[in-house]
Amino acid sequence: MKTIFITGASSGLGKATAKLFHNQGWNVIATMRNPEKEEELSGLKNVTLLPLDVTNYDQIQSTVQKAIELGDIDVVFNNAGYGLIGPLESFNDDQITKQLNTNLLGVIRVTNAFIPYFRERKSGLFISTTSIGGLISFPLGSVYHATKWGLEGWSESMAYELNPFGVNIKTVSPGGIKTEFLHGSLDSGSKPEYEAMTNALFANVDTMFEMASTAEQIAEVVFEAATDGKTKLRYVAGEDAKALYQQRLEQGDEVFRTAFGKQFLGA
Repeated sequence: MKTIFITGASSGLGKATAKLFHNQGWNVIATMRNPEKEEELSGLKNVTLLPLDVTNYDQIQSTVQKAIELGDIDVVFNNAGYGLIGPLESFNDDQITKQLNTNLLGVIRVTNAFIPYFRERKSGLFISTTSIGGLISFPLGSVYHATKWGLEGWSESMAYELNPFGVNIKTVSPGGIKTEFLHGSLDSGSKPEYEAMTNALFANVDTMFEMASTAEQIAEVVFEAATDGKTKLRYVAGEDAKALYQQRLEQGDEVFRTAFGKQFLGA
């Protein structure tokens, strides 16, 4: 029986993935900041809950150690993250640092803690949730995009580093996910000077919500990435994400960017 280790498993995609892998007969180690509050996963056989705040370096080391002691781990799914949306100058330094710590450094640190274990076993797979926002940019998402573009580039470089040891790394880049991201795990800032821009962006969010996938649909792509045996790096997930990414590839960066800006900001 194979085992997956998941970060950010308390809601949304993390939880949907935990349930899907459990249903497919896997052992699941579901980590989250407050496992004692989790009622749904805690009742499932072959699901183990462990505490993990990916911004806490020491806790990463101890939780990864504990997970490895439980038995063989085959897949690590770096999923914890949230979106910081708003004009850069509306954020204080703590907000900026927290975004980088969670979305980017959290993934790097969790991965780094597992590498020696996978390298010595000569097998293992890392999957990280990036975002269509790691391949294209929306207005007012600069720090969020810094983390997600960062993860895409980091993963590509890590593939060269890990593949010779029989270890793989992949990214899943979803578009919008219903409930969770567009309305849930967002931290936003605003400033009156950017009000028109912010309003235009959020007016577009409802349209995006119509096209968004369910967490369960994206979890299917995570399962595919975990089980297809390919050394493919990038899995663009969701019809909205696929359409946008295709558009960017066909039009080229500059043409796409200009058109995309008009769509959002009318400018």
